[in-house]
Amino acid sequence: MSPTGPQRTEAPLAALSCLLFNALVWGVSWWPFRQLNAMGLHSLWATGFAFALSTVLVSLWRPSAWPALLHRPHLFWMVAAAGITNAAFNWGVMIGEVVRVVLLFYLMPVWSLLLARWLLREPITGAALARIGLAIGGAAIVLWQPGTGMPLPGSLADWLGIVGGASFALVNVLVRRHRDDPDEARALAMFVGGFVVATAMAASLASLGTIDFPPAPAWAWIGGNVALAAALLAGNFALQYGAARLPAAVTAIVMLSEVPFAALSSVGLGGETLAARTIVGGLLILGATLLASLQAGAAPEPAHAHPSGDPQ
Repeated sequence: MSPTGPQRTEAPLAALSCLLFNALVWGVSWWPFRQLNAMGLHSLWATGFAFALSTVLVSLWRPSAWPALLHRPHLFWMVAAAGITNAAFNWGVMIGEVVRVVLLFYLMPVWSLLLARWLLREPITGAALARIGLAIGGAAIVLWQPGTGMPLPGSLADWLGIVGGASFALVNVLVRRHRDDPDEARALAMFVGGFVVATAMAASLASLGTIDFPPAPAWAWIGGNVALAAALLAGNFALQYGAARLPAAVTAIVMLSEVPFAALSSVGLGGETLAARTIVGGLLILGATLLASLQAGAAPEPAHAHPSGDPQ
């Protein structure tokens, strides 16, 4: 969801535990998406259903969020950006190498700097350019394949990771640009985006025959999707609690634990192997993200938004 107000410093252990729980949820989210896909439910349909349920629950909890959102049409850019973030990320980790997709998603320092310059008129400093160089260098190492020339994205999953990360960065910048709007309006925009964009993409691709329509109702995939939605919503609320009680820079740094969670789960549950270049390139990308988080902590600003629409 969106920032919840002035940050407090009480209960740091509980706050850190909540942040780690949210990172765990997103770090292993690829597994239930793949299980649902094996049942015939593509990740785009699963994402749409999960966020539809979350939208309903949030609407019941904060009915005032709808008038607040509908009276602020500029927030519909946030609807689109949050929706693309979730659709791309969840689709990417379903079909691609999990760690590779997650690392390409975490190229946020590159996109955040460019978008903040464009939309917020923030200056581009030498330190920021160094972080971009670090992130791009890491991405080049991750993407490089012997004998293939330029280290460019080589699969749909790669592109989905990059597009998801760019959309993620746009959500972050829009949260800062519209920081004075009601929290519930921004939060609802992110949930609605996850539902509308993923469902629209799924329906379009299914009508073209690229993916299948949802299978006939069955307790297995319906129950699995409800459980997934509950986990994502619980992670959202956990991040709300943690981000409200810790500095934004600390929150962003702790949330990087999503990467090792994804790495360990992909090896243990998915049978993936971590190539040396993935580890080296990943360390460079995470280093750039860490430096950006520390720089952000030098000045107060709203917490960033997670792929699920959570602050980070």
